[in-house]
Amino acid sequence: MLNDEAESSTSTRRGEALSHLPTRVAHRTSEMNPPPYGAQHRQEALWEGGNDALPPRWQQYEASYGGTRYQDDTLIMASPNRPLPGVRLDNPGHLVDPGCEWHISPLGRSYFVNHNTRTTSWNKPKPERPAGSLTPECVIEGHSRCIWSLACLKACCNVISASEDGSIRQWKRDGGPVGKPWYGDGGGIASMAISSDETMVVCGSADGRLRLWNIKEGSMIGEPWEGHDGGVRCLDWSPDALEIASGSLDGTIRRWNPDTGRQIAPPIKTSHIWVYAVKYSPQGDKFISGGEGAICVWSRDGKLLVEIKGHDDTVMSLCWSKDGAHIFSGSADSTIRKWRAIDGKELVVLRGHTNTVGSLCLTTNERYIVSASYDCSVRIWDLKTNQAVGDPFLHDDQVWTVATSADGKFIASAGLDTKIYVWNLEAAL
Repeated sequence: MLNDEAESSTSTRRGEALSHLPTRVAHRTSEMNPPPYGAQHRQEALWEGGNDALPPRWQQYEASYGGTRYQDDTLIMASPNRPLPGVRLDNPGHLVDPGCEWHISPLGRSYFVNHNTRTTSWNKPKPERPAGSLTPECVIEGHSRCIWSLACLKACCNVISASEDGSIRQWKRDGGPVGKPWYGDGGGIASMAISSDETMVVCGSADGRLRLWNIKEGSMIGEPWEGHDGGVRCLDWSPDALEIASGSLDGTIRRWNPDTGRQIAPPIKTSHIWVYAVKYSPQGDKFISGGEGAICVWSRDGKLLVEIKGHDDTVMSLCWSKDGAHIFSGSADSTIRKWRAIDGKELVVLRGHTNTVGSLCLTTNERYIVSASYDCSVRIWDLKTNQAVGDPFLHDDQVWTVATSADGKFIASAGLDTKIYVWNLEAAL
């Protein structure tokens, strides 16, 4: 959403803003080439309206995980920092090449500085795909912003996606859309979970509310569920279908009756600040949560059983083994770890990703675990050898979510490049 308030308020200050520009700088209305390598720009505004207004083609919006974000509408990249001329935005580690930086030109265009080649470019760097690397079966396009969550329906193997653009969409495996997108009014959708009978999906939004949808009809059931004070980052449906757990940036886990949309117990205040992941055990007798540096194991009635520490950064994703004996976690420390659920003992550390591991899922036979990372890759790990299988599957940008089909035939992955990639799991193995 454009910064309407800033733009309207600056119309009366344009003359004043422009009069304070250095006299040696000519105000330009076009920009053919990115600034030369090593160029330094004064921070006085060179776009009309001064630094109180966003530069041309820039948008401001509220992110699902909290806070204001700024995005150049010609690129799939966003920053928590307000753009200023010549200023580097965000963390260089968020780019594919750690030797690159993201800058803003005097007229507001995004450009990238490559210190390895000492060059600049308008184009965001993409990972280099090795010759012979696996290509996706299909690439599904339709969302306009980051895809936060994916799920594969068991009965028909369709894929459901939830996005920062505020929509939920259903797709056939070959990429064909199923019906129309579903839109709520809560902003970006950061999380979703499918009921065991696959008739309903619950989603969590940036406004802190949960919404329940009828999958067949594509219609919302009842009113939004209120309770959280921050964006809902994660959701899970209990195996017996009697409750839904939600985790939020307000640091709480809340449990809901799906029939009434009401909370069934007092909220749980966690020790790990934001709640990035929550998962019921397959037996339904306990659940786990993850966040800043810790994994918590809770009884079904909300009693803390075990607190697991070992990751060096935020725990972003969690999953259980089918027997409930083991927990797998993905973290911002770039590792995947296996833990013994009963006492939190660390059993395995899988290393290979070079950035945050944001999503995990086990294959149906539990022989492999699949991971999605901000390093633009999806990897498959053999849990017998604890080694990566083959080469990573590469996206053009950060990968935020991954899901495997119930028939074990394909993987779906998605993230910042707004596309869903469908990979043939049998071919990969």
